[in-house]
Amino acid sequence: MRVLLSGYDSRGGVEPLVALAVRLRARGADVRVCAPPDEEFARRLTGVGVEMVPVGQAVRPLVTGAKPPTAKGLPERAAELIAAQFAAGAQGCDAVVATGLVPAVAGARSVAEQRGIPYLYATFQQLTLPTPHHPPRLTHANLSLPSDTGHRALWELEARNIDALFKTPLDAQRAAHGLPPVGGVLGYVLGDRPLLATDPVLDPWRETAELDVVQTGAWIVPDDRPLPAGLEAFLNAGEPPVYAGFGSMPMRASQDAARVAIEVIRAHGRRAVVGQGWADLGLADDRDDCFVVGEVNHQALFGRCAAVVHHGGAGTTTTATRSGAPQVVVPQGGDQPYWAGRVAELGIGAAHDGPVPTVESLSSALKTAFEAQACATAVAATIRTDGAEVAAKLVLDAMK
Repeated sequence: MRVLLSGYDSRGGVEPLVALAVRLRARGADVRVCAPPDEEFARRLTGVGVEMVPVGQAVRPLVTGAKPPTAKGLPERAAELIAAQFAAGAQGCDAVVATGLVPAVAGARSVAEQRGIPYLYATFQQLTLPTPHHPPRLTHANLSLPSDTGHRALWELEARNIDALFKTPLDAQRAAHGLPPVGGVLGYVLGDRPLLATDPVLDPWRETAELDVVQTGAWIVPDDRPLPAGLEAFLNAGEPPVYAGFGSMPMRASQDAARVAIEVIRAHGRRAVVGQGWADLGLADDRDDCFVVGEVNHQALFGRCAAVVHHGGAGTTTTATRSGAPQVVVPQGGDQPYWAGRVAELGIGAAHDGPVPTVESLSSALKTAFEAQACATAVAATIRTDGAEVAAKLVLDAMK
């Protein structure tokens, strides 16, 4: 049995595929992962012994470049992503699981269709799943709609927006490989039974007749990598610090985010650990109450922190919640405002208002987070850890 996992995404979309790959392999499957050719993705997959097939352009230069990607030329870039999925192929594979950007997923499903093998769509937040319970929040166009427009009507418009952007390049690539046009791109991508790879406490899904969603729990691989010796020594040298890092966010709107965070953390009488991330954050000075880290085991680190200040990616939010550390989420875009809201609603931390922290705004949010310690500890005990195992069984069952 060979399973192809396809995920054209940033680190937050690739890491869960690592967890699923590990669980599939433990059940006897051979696994390969199609992912962007970023060095850190290759290193992560090699570290767990999983074959990586590079597809498309590296994501980090696109995200952090001087000129961020715009909507101009999006259909052309979509065509490249779709073609890359066909070029990577699924030779010898018996099933495809796809996630990430819509055109890449549509291309992956087309490859599965061409080969006549099972396909499953996975998402790491529910905002891409049409439901009457909330409107589209990750739209593919700038929508200006009356406030009284119903949720179903908004989802129908979102489906038309997706078709306008991606249907022509998708159908062109499909025709070149002997496949017919799709009826609608969104429905085609979702498939018959989407997998929602999030924790039901952190991200409760309300069932709907329109879509048969299976919520598996978050896909987490236990991380047993030791912390760097210097970081270990820093942690042992004093009280638990506050972590501040923003993952793969370039932080263009807040170039002094590290300085602000350090000033606030010091004002609260705490030491700081700063995550460099894709914004290459650093220290404001050479005082010994701060430490900067690059790629590091967040599972091991967050549990030793007094609080975690982060961007609100699905994976980081889940890891912080599991650790029991209270959180401050400073959302930069995408699904991050949603996760910030969930942290606040659960009472396990604070949602910062907007993407640009000031000393005043971050200080207030951190104070709220510290007050949420008891609730954060209680919620941590409820977070499931078997999501990747549940998903692996579903994938293998689909192949029978």
